[in-house]
Amino acid sequence: MVPCSSRRAEPASPPSPRGRPSTTPPTTRISITDSTDERIVPVSKQQQGTSLIVQNRRARHDYAIEDRYEAGIVLSGTEVKSLREGRASLAESFVSIDRRGEIWLEGANIPEYLNGTWNNHAPKRKRKLLLHAAQIAKLSRGIEAKGYTIVPLSLYFKDGRVKAEIALARGKKEYDKRQALREEQDKREALRIMRYANMRHR
Repeated sequence: MVPCSSRRAEPASPPSPRGRPSTTPPTTRISITDSTDERIVPVSKQQQGTSLIVQNRRARHDYAIEDRYEAGIVLSGTEVKSLREGRASLAESFVSIDRRGEIWLEGANIPEYLNGTWNNHAPKRKRKLLLHAAQIAKLSRGIEAKGYTIVPLSLYFKDGRVKAEIALARGKKEYDKRQALREEQDKREALRIMRYANMRHR
């Protein structure tokens, strides 16, 4: 005789109705150490993709942007929460490299978190940027040339982490600034004329 198992077979899950999309959220498998099981964790849409926090428009006006870099940035918990609310300014910010070869974002204003407590951060504190040593060395050589500097261009979320876009840039002369301003005004005027023409043809 074949021995019978005392464990009942669990009923199979009913198939979803044909033609209807599944409402089950997307999942990802995360292996758990020292366990034979796998935990199923829903994927949050807010942790995927790129979301802009703030741009440094002044930098694009005052400098000719050359090499761009994506850097990580060391932040406190309250700073990240303030950035999620879109509260930041790069208007007075700049990037420096110290004698030890570490790179820093200085002057960036991340206001205190509104619901923070005694452990809130200083809004304009010096913040460490994370780049490969070879990239920092290349930037360091670049700013040795006359008229070159490193400027912060933007802060943004990428897959749930805050990133900083920085660039090696050359200061524009006054003529270059006026030329860039005229080009921007011409673009705005062309767009205005196109919108007006489209409205007349409706």
